[in-house]
Amino acid sequence: MSETYTHICHGTCSSSITIEYDKFTNKIIDINVVGGCNGNLKGIKALVKDMDMDVVHDKLINIRCGTSLTSCPNQLAIAIEEIKSRAK
Repeated sequence: MSETYTHICHGTCSSSITIEYDKFTNKIIDINVVGGCNGNLKGIKALVKDMDMDVVHDKLINIRCGTSLTSCPNQLAIAIEEIKSRAK
């Protein structure tokens, strides 16, 4: 059963990330990012598709973009944290 969650990004070129995920298998079905670097985000989308959300989180958390304290990948990891906190 798939669900979607939209995260409003902070500190990045992208403004939001919508994650479609399977709550039973814990896998990402698809992501849609509004704004940001088109090619890089297409690459991230292709890489995380069908991956376990916990694995994606652990790989992307705390990645920075330049001198910023965050990045689009980090915002995806934060969105996964928000999904997990809602499930409790």
